[in-house]
Amino acid sequence: MGRIYDSIDEHQRKWIANQSMFFVGTAPAATDGHVNVSPKGPIGSLRVLDDHTVAYLDIVGSGAETIAHIRENGRIVVMFCAFQGPPRILRLHGRGEVVLPGDEQFDELLQRGFHEPEAPEARRAIIVVHVQRIADSCGYGVPLLAYEGERPHSDLSTAKRLRVEGPDAMRNYEAKHNRVSIDGLPALS
Repeated sequence: MGRIYDSIDEHQRKWIANQSMFFVGTAPAATDGHVNVSPKGPIGSLRVLDDHTVAYLDIVGSGAETIAHIRENGRIVVMFCAFQGPPRILRLHGRGEVVLPGDEQFDELLQRGFHEPEAPEARRAIIVVHVQRIADSCGYGVPLLAYEGERPHSDLSTAKRLRVEGPDAMRNYEAKHNRVSIDGLPALS
């Protein structure tokens, strides 16, 4: 049986930091829109800011569903699963906020020590989650998996894009691929 907690306590902070990755779930307000779940990592790209706030450094990717959904309705859940050790799932439900490079808060948040991509141009946003519900559950159905390390593909892809297309390559990619969600909701301008 799962439990609901009043805040993100020290035990949960340590447990979160020991996971390899996390998942983010969002959905548009429309009933016919696409629900989105994104795997995120490494875990160092996420920081617990206080007892009711987490944030993660979002890098340029193939879509911008999370950003579009947050801008439309704010709903978000961050989920952690124990793939090693005792079974457990922890969900942080809340309201999201998109902080873009150039926003006043961005550089201040960046000081929190997020794991960074090799090229700073890969930074897309910092997603801040104002947590309203903290709940765990058993995780009995989550398999035991061995962590082997991080994949180099994201940094290699960014480096190649910058080398081939120049210093504006990531912003050009965003303009082409991250302007709207798959449902047509505005994401990045």
